[in-house]
Amino acid sequence: MDVPKPKYKRVVVKVSGEALAGEKGYGIDLDVVRLIATEIKEVHDLGVEIAIVVGGGNIWRGAVAARYGVDRSTADYMGMLSTIINALALQDALEKLGAATRVQTAIEMRQIAEPYIRRRAIRHLEKGRVVIFAGGTGNPFFSTDTTAALRAAEIEAEVILKATRVDGVYDSDPLENPNAKRFARLSYIDVLKRGLGVMDSTAASLCMDNGIPIVVFSLTRRGNIKKAIVGEDIGTIIGRE
Repeated sequence: MDVPKPKYKRVVVKVSGEALAGEKGYGIDLDVVRLIATEIKEVHDLGVEIAIVVGGGNIWRGAVAARYGVDRSTADYMGMLSTIINALALQDALEKLGAATRVQTAIEMRQIAEPYIRRRAIRHLEKGRVVIFAGGTGNPFFSTDTTAALRAAEIEAEVILKATRVDGVYDSDPLENPNAKRFARLSYIDVLKRGLGVMDSTAASLCMDNGIPIVVFSLTRRGNIKKAIVGEDIGTIIGRE
């Protein structure tokens, strides 16, 4: 059986916190974490350099907490800490499968992870380690989507693979509207003008400025990470006109 050839050499995989919660909707579903880790390990074994940006919405959402009166900066810092919890869970699952990993955080926690250093992250990737970026950008008012765009630009990743709960970008919420239309391809400008909500405007603008394509696909279907890596037509591709 022929081994599929990866389309990309270095990628950033954005995994939402909600994805780690599975059907529970909150917390960490360890069975889901193991499944995600297994897929990442399979792709890593193809020789792809993989960096992961993990969200924290399964534990804490800063923007929501701010609407209930929590100081926005404080709420966002709490959200950054939740991403570190998720990163450690994913690291543990990957290492149990035999993958060498490093967690790098934008907020220093030297007892449990490395501080984020761009050159060190690139060196880890070159040495075949999976790098997990946690702690967001280290600054409030920025989403983990923006973190993914920023880190992708810094490490010169070829693509961002945005794994979500739906199989692409729609013109309305497919979970609420059964007639929602899925887009096969969109430009960065389309995303910004239409306000489609696939990622915030800061993240989309960063990707546009640096020419980083985004593939949005469902994480709930087994094997989709590998399909995205080898260039199969799944989900929605966001790029230039």
